[in-house]
Amino acid sequence: MQSPNQVHSLRTIPGFIFASRWLQLPLYLGLIAAQGIYVWLFWQELYYLVLAAFGNTSALGHVLDAVTVTGVDRPAKLTETVIMLVVLGLIDVVMISNLLIMVIVGGYETFVSRMNLESHPDQPEWLSHVNASVLKVKLATAIIGISSIHLLKTFINAAAYDEKTLLAQTGIHVTFLLSALAIAASDRIMPSKASHN
Repeated sequence: MQSPNQVHSLRTIPGFIFASRWLQLPLYLGLIAAQGIYVWLFWQELYYLVLAAFGNTSALGHVLDAVTVTGVDRPAKLTETVIMLVVLGLIDVVMISNLLIMVIVGGYETFVSRMNLESHPDQPEWLSHVNASVLKVKLATAIIGISSIHLLKTFINAAAYDEKTLLAQTGIHVTFLLSALAIAASDRIMPSKASHN
């Protein structure tokens, strides 16, 4: 028979451990701050692109530096390739921002506290069935998308990179693909095993 003190200790310690999940809150708030920095970066790059499109040479220099167009034959005005590289950079920022939202909202909902958004008209569709496993697959998919954009930017501007860099980026992208396939496969296998038990 347990004494009242022992029972109280068992309730307090698990309660304290469970309450420690709130230590993650500052991490999610930090990611929200990072999201704000990405919004600022997006509008800054878009601003320079618009100025460069209207012939501002200083803005053009910034745009060319941002897309790592190097060498003596830097274009004197925006070209289709440069615009494509800048737009891909903007898409990259949006995809990373989407990844941040998935981590912030999905992570908070899964690991910290329920948001009770069931009746909210703007509740993300994926949030209704989010758990740690679904979040891992979604994050892996988002990382592959971001890696694809980086790889595409590199291939479009391949002259600015050496062969070793091109091979390394391709290898990293293939590694992300294989990792995502492994995560998705393990996610598919685990529930089927549970259903047989």
